[in-house]
Amino acid sequence: RDELMKAQEMRALGAEELAERIEALSRELFKLRFQAHTKQLADTSRLRQVRRDIARAKTILHEMQSQAEEQ
Repeated sequence: RDELMKAQEMRALGAEELAERIEALSRELFKLRFQAHTKQLADTSRLRQVRRDIARAKTILHEMQSQAEEQ
């Protein structure tokens, strides 16, 4: 599983790759939440990391879309 991804690394990705990344992180978040509810999650800090990665990716994707509309 991927560790925390820096904003700079995300900006290097294309919009399509970023959308795929968001989807993969969303799936991981679902699995982590499921594990947390069934008391099988060992690393609870991972929930926060994934949520923040999703937010970071969505923000960068929105920035890319805004720039594309301006041009």
